[in-house]
Amino acid sequence: MDYFNDPELNGKYLGTITKDFATVSDTLKEASYQIRKREISKYPVFIFARQAVQLGSLLINADEVEGLQWHIFASYLEILAQQGIVDPEKIEDFQASWKDPDEFCCLLVVDEEFTNFVYIPYPED
Repeated sequence: MDYFNDPELNGKYLGTITKDFATVSDTLKEASYQIRKREISKYPVFIFARQAVQLGSLLINADEVEGLQWHIFASYLEILAQQGIVDPEKIEDFQASWKDPDEFCCLLVVDEEFTNFVYIPYPED
């Protein structure tokens, strides 16, 4: 997976993802900070999935937050590479395309027929 901001994502998913992201962005920003501060990884990735997935740790259960359509799992590049989500040969490409994690959140959107990375800017405070 080395496609970022794919047009299919924009058309089919971006509305619901953006809405959910706005609701949880503070939580994701803090989780990203903690992953980096604790030196777990420099590359936190948050997985948005409509159903439970075996990726990362459940951070936000959509069933427990009114209005959310996506479950959110916390993970990071190294684990995603171990799991084969990121091709080990593409890790350097992934790192080269990485955006400032204080300004952007890296999401991995997982749906039945679709898996893609996207960067979404955190809202201005």
